[in-house]
Amino acid sequence: MSKSTMADGRRSKSKKADVHELSSNIVKALSHPLRLRILARLNEGVASPNEMAKEFGESLPLVSYHVRILRELECIELVKTTPRRGAIEHHYRALTRAVLDDSSWAQMPGSARRAVTTIALDGAFADIRESIEADTFDARLDRHHSYSPLLLDEQAWAQLNEKLMEVLDWALEEQSRAAVRIAEEGAEDMRARLLMLTYTAAPKGAAKPARPSRSKR
Repeated sequence: MSKSTMADGRRSKSKKADVHELSSNIVKALSHPLRLRILARLNEGVASPNEMAKEFGESLPLVSYHVRILRELECIELVKTTPRRGAIEHHYRALTRAVLDDSSWAQMPGSARRAVTTIALDGAFADIRESIEADTFDARLDRHHSYSPLLLDEQAWAQLNEKLMEVLDWALEEQSRAAVRIAEEGAEDMRARLLMLTYTAAPKGAAKPARPSRSKR
């Protein structure tokens, strides 16, 4: 084996180790629902523990504790400090998205996966409701909105999810290019949302959860 090949092999192993460590850190970060909320919030923009505690309705010591864990896991970083009434307020930003590959997702216990799903969907649905109430959800005629029941096999399911990840990666790259146009060309900014879901539907004839009965007065 040539030296260059050996060096390439070492770099490949090092890169795989870095990716594995990053995935492991994200698994640890997302294993607590409040850390997931914090990481998702910091993906939207810079914020301090104090600001997030008020947004989430949580205590400042609790939020600060989980922010510290996220920083130790290298999922977020400190970007600035601000003097506030004799104290120093620390502001953070996310270094990674709350995204897991299949193997990392499988490492999480079922309860943690359900918590991640619940928090993500609750946030998305709340944002949708806010948009509808503000009359911005249907304001544009060129928006995309579709719901498509599909009958797939394992191969088609895998390919569908792969295509959606390609769309997401493209959207994030386009967001970066848009940021440059906004900053340098004065392009108008737009608070857009992209929601993509694939899930297996409940089997036909599955029992629906019972609704709570109302007592008669």
